[in-house]
Amino acid sequence: MKELLLRFKKFQKSKWFPYFCWFWLGLFNTLAFLPWKLSHFVWLSPFALFWLEKYYRGRWKKLIWHGLSAGVTTTVFSYFWMNHLLQVFGGFPFLISFILFILYAFVTNTRYAVFLVLFSFLRKRLKKNLFLLSGFCILVAELFTFQLFPYYFGNLIGGSLILSQNVEITGVYGLSALVFIVSYFLFRILENPNIINRIVKRKRFTLIKVPALALVYFFIQGTILYIYWSRVEPIASKNVIMIQPNAPLEFRDGREKETLDELMERIEALAIKAAIDIKPDIIVLPESAVPFFSTHKSDATMYFNRSYYERFESLIYLLSNRFKANVYFNEIDAMFVNNEVNRKNQRFYNSSAVFNPNGERGESYYKSYLLAFGEYFPLGETFPILYDLVPQVARFLPGTEQKLLSYYDTKEELPKFDKSHIRWTETNWMNLDSIKKHYESYRIDLKESGKFLPLICYEVIIPEFVRKFANAGNPDFIINITNDKWYGKSMETFQHLELARFRSIELRRWMVRSTNSGTSVYVDHLGRVLNNRFTGQETSEYYSAKIDVIHSSPTFYARFGNLVPYTYMVIFAFFSVWTYWKKK
Repeated sequence: MKELLLRFKKFQKSKWFPYFCWFWLGLFNTLAFLPWKLSHFVWLSPFALFWLEKYYRGRWKKLIWHGLSAGVTTTVFSYFWMNHLLQVFGGFPFLISFILFILYAFVTNTRYAVFLVLFSFLRKRLKKNLFLLSGFCILVAELFTFQLFPYYFGNLIGGSLILSQNVEITGVYGLSALVFIVSYFLFRILENPNIINRIVKRKRFTLIKVPALALVYFFIQGTILYIYWSRVEPIASKNVIMIQPNAPLEFRDGREKETLDELMERIEALAIKAAIDIKPDIIVLPESAVPFFSTHKSDATMYFNRSYYERFESLIYLLSNRFKANVYFNEIDAMFVNNEVNRKNQRFYNSSAVFNPNGERGESYYKSYLLAFGEYFPLGETFPILYDLVPQVARFLPGTEQKLLSYYDTKEELPKFDKSHIRWTETNWMNLDSIKKHYESYRIDLKESGKFLPLICYEVIIPEFVRKFANAGNPDFIINITNDKWYGKSMETFQHLELARFRSIELRRWMVRSTNSGTSVYVDHLGRVLNNRFTGQETSEYYSAKIDVIHSSPTFYARFGNLVPYTYMVIFAFFSVWTYWKKK
């Protein structure tokens, strides 16, 4: 072992060592994340940054360059599926898409460079409390740098169910600080294995106290939270059916022979099969289950680029009436800017809506946090020529209201339906009015059961955004609908899930995660995937389960957000300035 460490120290002086650090960061970040979920590797991952800082201490240009390069390597390791997105969505050849992918990786990984520069600058001046300094620097880097698909070191610790519980209080950033505080201690031991003996002999236990106490505190707090929430009794339970249709990408993904009729017939067949297991209270269709239509009949959805489709509305109406269930689904809504009815002023929303058990259209939610360069072009409304230059980018508008959606229960036992249910294929020769007339006698009295928090795709991975829904009230549960098919049969959908899973812990609510092509799961209020079951990728299937409704006041995170990490940063900054001034 001693000889191995000596060889490694010799290797640290070689010109190849910085590139080894890139590889180290990318490898261990990837292994700590889903689908491998080897979260113990997260404690080793920051070593790469500590080595780079030591190797280039005080050389700012080198630190920036190698910080950016380490970020690019991590992106190539973990997020290579973005290259597939550029090919499928953008239609670019492999070489062009790979160049764009590398440029994207440079632009969105500035946090590693920020960490290296800040840590190197401050450690030369403070020379103490370096464990706490590392936690401070990663908080600055993660809170104040841009990421298009944000993930944090705290997310990589998600495999530890106990430590994950802390996000109810500290948020994911608090876990990031913990990772760096403990990791820097392990790094010091690796750099100087005799340090423990020296600490014991000199009885200078401060070096051990800080990281040890931090880790023990998080474990104790996580255990207490886990036990507490495990014992919370639900006030109700709801039967939910998720339909995973594996719908084509705008019918551009090589399945040209499949028609809209076949897709909607498949959705209906899956719902009928799923209802054999349970009587559903809610049926959930994912994002782009039927791309890209609307059930909202208005001038904006009927004229020019038409999105309203009566047979799509017929499908949703039939599902809700056949099973007397709420149906939550994705659609494309539209409006005219300044109420001027012309093609130039037509704009669209990525929307979701609920039909109640009588088939009546209820509340809808417009996606508010849009994906840049996918659903809109930054400054595109100011400079419309940008959309002409890159026509692949959709021209969606963001919703302006973060609200909860109501769902309903029946007030009475279901009456006997003495007619046969209409199959969707029969709507070829029936209009919607005649279908509604067929179900007139099957109308029932409803009562509002509660409200759920609707999140569309990318929104679920932004903790600060999801907190905005707290102003709308306390939801019964979360429903996240998404379409991960753009990324192919890759690990993207597992990473998306892992980022989303933390919202269930932050809000202490169950989550229904419904995807178009996998993987769909149910997540409980402790962040556990129900029965550890994941639907297959690129498959058409259904997944039915009973979820619990947890009644509790808003959590600390829901009320105060990132108060803990910000408080840590302020206190550390204050004492660091005071210590530096005192030394002067």
